[in-house]
Amino acid sequence: MKKFLFVDLDDTLFQTPKKCAAETALEPAAYLKDGAPCSFTTPRQRAFLDFARREMTLIPATARNADAFGRVDLPFASYAVLDYGGVVLQPGGALDAGWLDLMRADMHAALPGLREAMRVIDDFQATLGRPARARLIEDYATPFYLVIKDHEANGERLAQIEEEALRPWLAGPGADYFIHRNGNNLALLPLALNKARAVSYLRAELEAEHGPILSFGMGDSHSDARFMAACDYAIVPSGTQLAALTLAAL
Repeated sequence: MKKFLFVDLDDTLFQTPKKCAAETALEPAAYLKDGAPCSFTTPRQRAFLDFARREMTLIPATARNADAFGRVDLPFASYAVLDYGGVVLQPGGALDAGWLDLMRADMHAALPGLREAMRVIDDFQATLGRPARARLIEDYATPFYLVIKDHEANGERLAQIEEEALRPWLAGPGADYFIHRNGNNLALLPLALNKARAVSYLRAELEAEHGPILSFGMGDSHSDARFMAACDYAIVPSGTQLAALTLAAL
């Protein structure tokens, strides 16, 4: 039986230097647009990656868009799930046009709500005199989700945006959207956009090709739990948001 690992990237297989300051022997794994390394693997992460590659096929399931994914220097050779599930790449990197057509219709239906949420966030920030503004993330000419980062990486300010601006909006006109917040990243996504949907689609494709498969899901954040639950087994790195929500409570 063939084995597949659907795996998140940032803070799962690699992370920024700030998040692994106590580690040694770091190696670059992802780069900025100017070519400077920005994320690194630890020796244990590289050992896990070597083990996983021997035993199963790795399929990234990431929030990164095509450009950011192209700046990841890890040996992936199968499918890839990008943009929180909005985009699927086939082995070799070709776009799965059928999946994008499906998602594009859903995302354009969600666009008015995303724009309304941008106004809610920007108005809230303006009343407090803060510079951060929401950005609409697009890929392959398709709008997918909003993201906001604090200019000083202040998580408390992002929490304030979530609780005082977005939660009331979600309770009313924003019922078809959800929030993902982890570190200095606050995102608002349509319910139709999630990695679990794309992973379920790929599981069906893989089973049609190979027969029954054994699937694993691996991720670090609360939002990853849904795609991990769509797999047969879940792997949670220690010291992550998802570990704190599950393992640390035991």
